[in-house]
Amino acid sequence: MDNLVLFNNATRNKLLNKRSGESKFGQHVQVLTSISNIYEQLKNLDVKYVIFGLPEDVGVFANHGKRGTAKAWSATLKVLLNIQSNQFTRANNALILGHLDFTNEMLAVSRLNSSRKKDVLRARKLVNNIDDSVTHLINQIVLAGKKPIIIGGGHNNAYGNIKGTALALGKKINVVNLDAHSDFRDKEGRHSGNGFSYAFDEGFINKYFIFGLHENYTSDKVFKVLNKTKQILYNTFEDLEIRKKTKFKYELQRASEHVGDDYFGIEIDCDAIENIPSSAMTPSGFTVNKSRQFLDYFAKKNNVCYLHICEASPTKKTATKIGKLITYLITDFIKA
Repeated sequence: MDNLVLFNNATRNKLLNKRSGESKFGQHVQVLTSISNIYEQLKNLDVKYVIFGLPEDVGVFANHGKRGTAKAWSATLKVLLNIQSNQFTRANNALILGHLDFTNEMLAVSRLNSSRKKDVLRARKLVNNIDDSVTHLINQIVLAGKKPIIIGGGHNNAYGNIKGTALALGKKINVVNLDAHSDFRDKEGRHSGNGFSYAFDEGFINKYFIFGLHENYTSDKVFKVLNKTKQILYNTFEDLEIRKKTKFKYELQRASEHVGDDYFGIEIDCDAIENIPSSAMTPSGFTVNKSRQFLDYFAKKNNVCYLHICEASPTKKTATKIGKLITYLITDFIKA
């Protein structure tokens, strides 16, 4: 893990805003002091959750998307460290590991033009490098018996999350994905729109449920693939929230029955949440509270393996908003 940058006390102290009489999350969350033998250190550490960041938007660029997802990790840290540490947030049950450094890949992409086919193909090759790093780190965390909480980057990273977990467990896993898009597009080179199709075809996913698919942004071709694949179920946002053809609680139960008692991962794409700055921001989506309810429901299950929150794209003006949103989701997962 040459590109793993550990979160350290110097960074913690720089970001912490201490107040007399208050105890902050960042003061009690655990950290590692050595980069060597990550697996052994995690295995012997009395924590349940391992939080780390993926500051990259290479996969988004490779999908002709709007860059900016690389900034979500730093925006989250500033908020997460400064929430209260109390009987609910349980900071001592979590470790902030750090982030994977994709500086070289980001620099390479900054020199590319998404309107040129050759440049897009180059970017998709770079995503393969990111896949390898994410897969390896997730694998080590899950092997150590911990639950990764992965923050930032594009939804291309679902592939590494799924593959790394499946390899650690020695079996296919299931996935439930709160998303406006299926990310089950053609295997045309890796990008943020086909992480699940690659993972499925390569034998790392058993069952997949897409929660809140947007009808306007799912092609007829993709719908046909989803409809003919028995291991995949979905609902649409319009059926849930516009036409009210089905109820939110019923769909939570249906998704839960689909993933069953087997190991599964939770994916949350911020594109599905209304008015949240993301690579494909939507004016019509789930509220933040509905999204939190979705997460709370699935996080309570013993067979959940990981949480991935992706596609948020903060600016200077919206960094605190994004940081608060992701922090709420992180702590919902820990509390559950």
